[in-house]
Amino acid sequence: MDLDPRTKPDLVGSMTDLSAFGDGTVGAVWSAHNIEHLHDHEVPVAFREFRRVLDRDGYALITTPDLAAVAGLVVNGQLEAPAYHSPAGPITALDMLFGHRASIRSGFDLMAHRTAFTAERLVRLLLEAGFPKVLVRRGLRYDLWAVALASETSQDDAFADLIRES
Repeated sequence: MDLDPRTKPDLVGSMTDLSAFGDGTVGAVWSAHNIEHLHDHEVPVAFREFRRVLDRDGYALITTPDLAAVAGLVVNGQLEAPAYHSPAGPITALDMLFGHRASIRSGFDLMAHRTAFTAERLVRLLLEAGFPKVLVRRGLRYDLWAVALASETSQDDAFADLIRES
C-alpha cells in the first residue's frame, strides 16, 4: 500500500485510513520512513489504524529519523554535510529534518517531512494508540526502529534481536 500511484502499489491509500483491511486481519505492518511525512495530528490516527488491523499476534515494525541524533549533527555544525549515502544519494541533517531535498526539488512533494520523533515520543504515541508493548532502538543511520506488539503475550524475543541488529 502506498499513497503515491507512481510506485505501482497493490493498493493506493493512506496509512491514516486502512479501511481496506478489516479489524485484526493483518499479521504485520511495515512502515519504513513514512510516518514523518504525516502531519503531526495524523500520527495518532495512523498508529490507531496500525493497531486496529493487526491480529492478536501481530506487530508493527516502524523506522523513522531520530530527531535527537539529527539534532546532534546540527549542533555540531553539520547541517548540510553528508551524514550517510543512500541509493537516492547523500543524506544530510537538513534532509532528515525536512525531507529529501533533491526529491522535493524535482517535484516529489510527498517527500516533505511534517513531523519528527525522538525515541520517547515514538514509544508514547504507540502506547497511546493501544499497543501494549513497544520496543525501540536507535539505528546506525540517525534512525529509530520500533516494534509495537499487538498483545502483551506476543513472542518478543525475536523482535528484540531484530531491532538490536538494525
